[in-house]
Amino acid sequence: MATNTIKAIKKKKVLQPVTSGSVYIQSSFNNTIVTVTDDKGGVIAWASAGSIGFKGAKKSTPYAASLAASAAIEKAKLRGLRKADIFVSGVGSGRDSAIRAFHSASIEVDKIQDVTPMAHNGCRRKKVRRV
Repeated sequence: MATNTIKAIKKKKVLQPVTSGSVYIQSSFNNTIVTVTDDKGGVIAWASAGSIGFKGAKKSTPYAASLAASAAIEKAKLRGLRKADIFVSGVGSGRDSAIRAFHSASIEVDKIQDVTPMAHNGCRRKKVRRV
């Protein structure tokens, strides 16, 4: 008995050009992740030092961060990105070199903002148990 199989035809997604967006650089002690988004927050491109091919302690270097930023820039330029706001988070050594990579590219940077979360004493401690 033959079964009839109908293949579903998928339409290819048409990618809209994006002229301005935001760049989020998350730099930790172990890795640097660069994410490029449009104005609504949808991810256009991303790259990290690990996805470029660095392993181990080499992921945390400023050179790896600059290569990750330039890889994210190239992906975003294909979508038509020209202007960006940069938001930097974290305490790693790749913060400055990732920002410099955006300055060296032909992307106009409107603002650079540090959004690293800072603790301000947190919750109250538990009462000491007395026996």
